[in-house]
Amino acid sequence: MLETERLVLRAWREEDLEPFAALNADPEVMRHFPSTLSRTESDALAARYQSHIDEHGFGRWAVERREDGVLLGHSGPMQMTPPHPLAPGAEMGWRLARAAWGQGYATEASRAAMAYCFEQIGLEQIFAFTSATNLPSQAVMERLGMTRRPDLDFDHLMFPEGHDLRRAVVWSS
Repeated sequence: MLETERLVLRAWREEDLEPFAALNADPEVMRHFPSTLSRTESDALAARYQSHIDEHGFGRWAVERREDGVLLGHSGPMQMTPPHPLAPGAEMGWRLARAAWGQGYATEASRAAMAYCFEQIGLEQIFAFTSATNLPSQAVMERLGMTRRPDLDFDHLMFPEGHDLRRAVVWSS
């Protein structure tokens, strides 16, 4: 478990699944992803995140607001594996409910997750990528002190050829 001034990054719990499914079903939250997620898909994603944490000691932790215990979303790095073009490496990611946007939570949670992974896990570099159109996430990457790496940009295979979200822009720590 990691704590910041306003947040707790922790293991996933059964009671997280419903609010996590709600944010994954929100078209606005998922506008830079191929589609929204069903409850079954969302539950499987949370299980995958927890499995990664169990195996590696880090991953996409559940992000809870300290003052009221509300699940805001997730944040943390995950190991990438081939055939991902940045593998082997760790990818920083976050996703928050719309009500949590614009309050600095993504930056605060991600900064804590990255610091833990550098200081406690021993990661030497963390990547982040998003669609070229996802300016809010790119702004978080910049606030995290990451460096834009156009030499590593790639076409994300989750999106078909010609899709406006296919081009992924890369940042690194």
